[in-house]
Amino acid sequence: MTVAIVWLRRDLRLFDNPALHAAIRAGHAPLLVYIHAPQEDAPWQPGGAARWWLHHSLLALSSDVEERGGCLLLRRGPSKQVIDSLIAESGAVAVYWNRLYEPASRERDSAIKADLRARGIDAQSFAGHLLREPFAIKTGAGEPYRVFTPFWRNLAQRLDSNAPLAAPTSLPRISVDSESLDSWKLLPSIRWDHGFSERFSPGERGAAKSLDVFLDSAFEHYANGRDLPDRRGTSGLSPHLHFGEISPRRIVHRLTAQSTPAQRQLAEPYLRELGWRDFAHHLIYHFPHLPTDPMQRAFEAFEWAAIDAGQLRAWQQGRTGIPIVDAGMRELWQTGWMHNRVRMIVASFLTKNLRFHWLEGARWFWDTLVDADLANNTQGWQWTAGCGADAAPYFRIFNPVSQGERFDANGAYVKRFVPELAKLPAKAIHQPWVVGGVSGYPQPIVDLKSTREAALSAFALMRSSGS
Repeated sequence: MTVAIVWLRRDLRLFDNPALHAAIRAGHAPLLVYIHAPQEDAPWQPGGAARWWLHHSLLALSSDVEERGGCLLLRRGPSKQVIDSLIAESGAVAVYWNRLYEPASRERDSAIKADLRARGIDAQSFAGHLLREPFAIKTGAGEPYRVFTPFWRNLAQRLDSNAPLAAPTSLPRISVDSESLDSWKLLPSIRWDHGFSERFSPGERGAAKSLDVFLDSAFEHYANGRDLPDRRGTSGLSPHLHFGEISPRRIVHRLTAQSTPAQRQLAEPYLRELGWRDFAHHLIYHFPHLPTDPMQRAFEAFEWAAIDAGQLRAWQQGRTGIPIVDAGMRELWQTGWMHNRVRMIVASFLTKNLRFHWLEGARWFWDTLVDADLANNTQGWQWTAGCGADAAPYFRIFNPVSQGERFDANGAYVKRFVPELAKLPAKAIHQPWVVGGVSGYPQPIVDLKSTREAALSAFALMRSSGS
C-alpha cells in the first residue's frame, strides 16, 4: 500500500478530518505527522497557554491513534525540510493537509505545495477549519465583506448540515521514528497553569464532551445566558475549535440536522457566533495586514497614550481597582480563558480608559489565552478599539461599573475571582470606593469619567484631522 503523509496542524482530530479521509479514500496508508515549527508563525508564535493546550491535545490524539493501531509521528524543524525527510524515509507518494488562513501559513503552504507538485508528489489541501472558505463568500460585487451582518446573511444560506466524515476504525502503523513530546518542552517552566486542567480537557473526546454538556445545560438559554459570566452560559468550545479537535461542521450538524423551525431559531444565536469566527478568518485572509495595522486607516493617526508600565501591569495582574476588570484578568491568568462579555469590558478599559494601543492587549491575550487565535484575537481587539471592520462606534466606551451591575448583578463572578470583595453587599461590589474601599484591594488606577472624556476628545481630534 502506498503511503500518504497527513500533515496535521490545527486539525487535531480523527472525526470529520477531510485530509485524513481523502488519504484513506485514495487507498493510501496515512502517516499522521505533527510538525512543531513555531518559528514559521513569527511574530505570532504560540503563547504559553496555547503551548500547554497543544501538549495535552497531542497526548490525547496520540492515544486515540494508538487505540486504532497507528502511531502519531512527532517531528520538529522547518516544515518543508521535515516533509522532505519523511518522504524519503517512508516512500510517501502524497502529502495531504487541511488549510489554514493566516498570512504566514498561507505563504508557507503555497510554497510547499508548488514544490511537491513540481517533483511529482501528489499535494492536496482541504477545507476543514471553517464553515466556508474565506474566498467562497463574496459581496454581490465580488469583493470581500467588511461588515458582519451581510456576511452572515450570505454564510447562513450556505451552512452545511450534512453528516460529518466518520473517523477511521483502524490505522496502519508505519515504522518511522518519532520524537518525544516531552522533549519539546511545551509546558511552562513556572507552573502557572494549574487551573487550566480544572476547567478544560484538551483533545477530541474533551471537545465532544464539552459539546454534549453545552447542549444539555446551556444551549436552550444561550441567547441570554452567554452574557452572564457567573455561570456556564457559553459552549466553552473555542479552544477545541482553534486546535481543530472538533470541526464547526460537526457542531452545525448537531444543532440543525433534522431540527424543527423552532429548534433552528433556538440555534441561531450560537450559529451566529460560529459565523463571527468565519468572519474573523475572512478578514485576515483578505486583509493580511490586520494583525498589526488598523482596518480603518484613520486610526494610524490616533493619539494613543504613552504606556505607563505600572498601569499596564495592574491591568495584566487584575489590580486596577475596577472589580469586573480585575475579575476578568484574574480569571484569564488562573484558567487560561475569559468570558466573552468580560473580554469586551477589559479591552475597552485598556484601549479607551487607559488609551493604550490595542496591540498591548492583543499580545497579552495571545500569551495567556488557551484559545488564542490570530484571526479572532485581532478582530476582537480591533472591534473594541473602534478601528476594525464592523467596529464598535468610536464613542462606545464600556462603563465597567454599569456592565458589572447589569451582567453580574449579585457580584458572584467578581467574588469568585476577587475574594477581597467577598463580604461587600451586591450594591457596592462593582464600585467599592463608594463605601470607602476594602483593605487589601487597590483604589481605581484611573477615574472612569475623566478618562472617558479624554478618549472621546482624542477620537474627535482624529476625526477632525482626517476630514
